Amino acid sequence: MMEIVCWRHPPLAGAEGLCIGSLDWPVDARRARRLADRIARSARRLAAAPQVLVSPLARCRAVGEALARRGWRVTVDARLREIDFGRWEGWRWGDIDRAEFARWEDDFLRAAPGGGEPVGALLARVAEFVDEHAGQRLIVVTHGGVISALQALASGAYDAARWPPPCGPARYLRIAFPPCASAAQPPPDAHATRPEATDPTSLRAPATSPPP
Repeated sequence: MMEIVCWRHPPLAGAEGLCIGSLDWPVDARRARRLADRIARSARRLAAAPQVLVSPLARCRAVGEALARRGWRVTVDARLREIDFGRWEGWRWGDIDRAEFARWEDDFLRAAPGGGEPVGALLARVAEFVDEHAGQRLIVVTHGGVISALQALASGAYDAARWPPPCGPARYLRIAFPPCASAAQPPPDAHATRPEATDPTSLRAPATSPPP
């Protein structure tokens, strides 16, 4: 049995009501440190190894840096980045053309929201991540879209109407996958796009501590 403890990044100041996907929105360093403390405490309770995989976007990477300063092994993996909403990035959700949004919902896996990344491509790269770590117990710091994709892969709920909601910012979900090779396969009509950097890289603590 594979289990992923999925932590969502801290809340983002000033991003309320905005479409934020691959846009690298900054995160408050204090919030990142507080979330790192919570992750470390949770790992001790679960008797989990002090190692974590994080998205390369700043709102997750900052949490990884805080854990690295605590001696954790931190790996940055581009497959954990948030979905790319294309030209919708930074827009208010209410300002997005409703007809365009409806077209995305109608062809949920293949349509590219805002001309960005189709949900099928998100599922494909997340499935590749799961397959690579099959049978392991992982801790990750990632985004709402990735957490929803992981739940969809575990449950088979791929359409817009059943798309699983993520947990809130700075919260976590534990997602289990059965021990079979097909458990994390995306649907047949999902189209993959190659991530910008699929090779994970180790993250070391910065030479200097962040400001208080």
